[in-house]
Amino acid sequence: MNKEIKCIIWDLDNTLWDGILLENNNVSLKPGIIEIIKQLDKRGILQSIASRNNYDDAMRKLFEFSLAEYFLFPEINWNAKSVSISNIQKNINIGIDSMVFIDDQLFEREEVKYVHPEITCIDALEYDSLLNNARLQHKYITKDAQRRRLMYVEDIQRQKEEESFNGTSEAFLASLDMTFVISEAQEEDLMRAIELTERTHQLNATGYTYSYDELNNYRSSDNHRLLVCELIDRYGSYGKIGLALLEINEFSIHLKLLLMSCRVMSRGVGTILLSYIMKMAKYSNKILLADFKKTDRNKMMYVTYKFANFKEVSTNEEGITVLSNDLSIIQNYPSYVRVENK
Repeated sequence: MNKEIKCIIWDLDNTLWDGILLENNNVSLKPGIIEIIKQLDKRGILQSIASRNNYDDAMRKLFEFSLAEYFLFPEINWNAKSVSISNIQKNINIGIDSMVFIDDQLFEREEVKYVHPEITCIDALEYDSLLNNARLQHKYITKDAQRRRLMYVEDIQRQKEEESFNGTSEAFLASLDMTFVISEAQEEDLMRAIELTERTHQLNATGYTYSYDELNNYRSSDNHRLLVCELIDRYGSYGKIGLALLEINEFSIHLKLLLMSCRVMSRGVGTILLSYIMKMAKYSNKILLADFKKTDRNKMMYVTYKFANFKEVSTNEEGITVLSNDLSIIQNYPSYVRVENK
């Protein structure tokens, strides 16, 4: 099954616009290209550029067309396109198999495909059918998805400040004025919750994906709690970045799902939601259990559970390991972040 496309990388000459910029400064945009770029952006699809051109001239032209803001980490230089795409992939931090490269030159597409066989390459002649491509018809266009590019821009600002910050890592984190908000999932959160289960792999305890109806039933159930969390700092919101599903009875709280977006790993907040649930169980005087199912990418979540003093109890035929915690050791929240419960 082909993955949803998360990023489109455009060439410029005779792709985004008609003409070759170095030969004629009066290039003109392809018909309908502005609307296509804006619609892709609204769907939460990131966009970048891999072009052989003079950087200053090309960026000046993109600003002239009021399009520069839509492209993250543009690679405009004389490198091989495959090298430029490697740099974009590293900066955006998504899989090559969820990226598309659009170029008018067969040679360029073949060079990229040779180095990155998992990428999808499209002839620039087909640009006007992009919006109808099934892999660009995302099932859930959430508020977070609509802000995805802006969240990357905010991350770039944070990174620049961190690189110039004169002090310890903890002092920098404190300077961000972070607030970690934990709340009961509302109906409007369910689309993002589904998206989190489908997009989050490393910090996902079971790898299980849920349907809208399943999550809505759990949200409404007296025996369950569906928690979402959001991280906010002085630059803006990282969006809904964590999810937990709790099954509650008279004697225990069973953590059926726990996941946290890798986007916030560097912010030192990855254990806050788990500590919150542990405190909840201890306050309620209930046993705390948690499900874990090994996948090819979630070893980090198992390590997180082990560091939090969870012990293995049993493993069933489906490969789900149940862990328990005696709640004798609960990690405090980091001093550099406020935790709010709504």
